[in-house]
Amino acid sequence: MPGSSPVRVARVYDPPDPTAGQRVLVDRLWPRGLSKQRAALTLWCKEVAPSTELRRWYAHDPAKFTEFATRYRSELRDDTHAAALAGIRQLMTTGPIVLLTASRRSDLSEAAVLESILSGTP
Repeated sequence: MPGSSPVRVARVYDPPDPTAGQRVLVDRLWPRGLSKQRAALTLWCKEVAPSTELRRWYAHDPAKFTEFATRYRSELRDDTHAAALAGIRQLMTTGPIVLLTASRRSDLSEAAVLESILSGTP
């Protein structure tokens, strides 16, 4: 239910829900075929995205998701990622946010890992 949690995940291609919260794209690459107007973003936080190496290794293979999440959580501890994550946390103080990804399966994306971190679930 939109608005019931301070953070949730959605696909960037889905139509914006004005009641869901601020829209934050967490992919490093801009989504194909999507205009900035249609994306209706509050923020594009590509600095919080997984490294190119990790993204390529993972290749959205569901069998690798658990290891991907572990490696990504480790990356989030470096200075650049940590600063970007802190910026998203700061944005959350003004209201709910929607973490957006272009991944076909948002539940197996970096946005899902970030949601668990930001909502305080393991």
